Amino acid sequence: MSLWIKICGTTSVEDALLACEAGASAVGFVFASSPRQVTPAEAAAITQHLPAEVEKIGVFVDTPLQEIYSAVRTCGLTGVQLHFEAGHDMPARLRELLGPSLRILRVVHFSPAAAHQVSVIDRDPHVDAVLVDSRTGAAPGGTGIPFDWEAARVSVFQSEHGHRRIAAGGLNPENVAEAVAKLRPWGVDAVSGVEAEPGRKDRFKLLEFIRNARATADAPELVKHAQSETRQTRATH
Repeated sequence: MSLWIKICGTTSVEDALLACEAGASAVGFVFASSPRQVTPAEAAAITQHLPAEVEKIGVFVDTPLQEIYSAVRTCGLTGVQLHFEAGHDMPARLRELLGPSLRILRVVHFSPAAAHQVSVIDRDPHVDAVLVDSRTGAAPGGTGIPFDWEAARVSVFQSEHGHRRIAAGGLNPENVAEAVAKLRPWGVDAVSGVEAEPGRKDRFKLLEFIRNARATADAPELVKHAQSETRQTRATH
């Protein structure tokens, strides 16, 4: 199956369409406090212009159930990304309200406790995938800092019977090939690594990110070539 790629922190129709045209599987909208935060009305004005086959994922941090439900309905979201503070019973309650087609992602910030947290989530039948992210200070995501891939590969990404794994945190065009080759995730998620500035995407970075991620997922031996080619392209860009 092809690598699932989410371009998150979307704030404009132009950036959302760019991600779709570049081949992203999903675009993400941040409803939590962030330089990339959008309101449900702003997200709805974007999603109405997007192809039906591209997933629309809302990112929620410690958000009440009714607010998530309302945002999904208002924006036409096809999935939600729940940070740890959302509550362990949230996936089951969302399934009851919104049905089986909703994509539900749970977030774990990589740390020594991550393996235990992921093992607990793996037992939740209402979760579709676990997104492993970095965390710095109070920022729940979009930090631009990768976690320890080697440690995560052994402790979090080696499950044969758990939910799908999505790698996030500090991914960019230069390092996504290495991350995919090391972690072999089901999906990857990028925010700051494909931006010109917070909330505004960089066309070149976004296109290179998706190209390098997919090339390595299809042929891991291309990791060194992808990194070298990106550096050479940037030198002349």
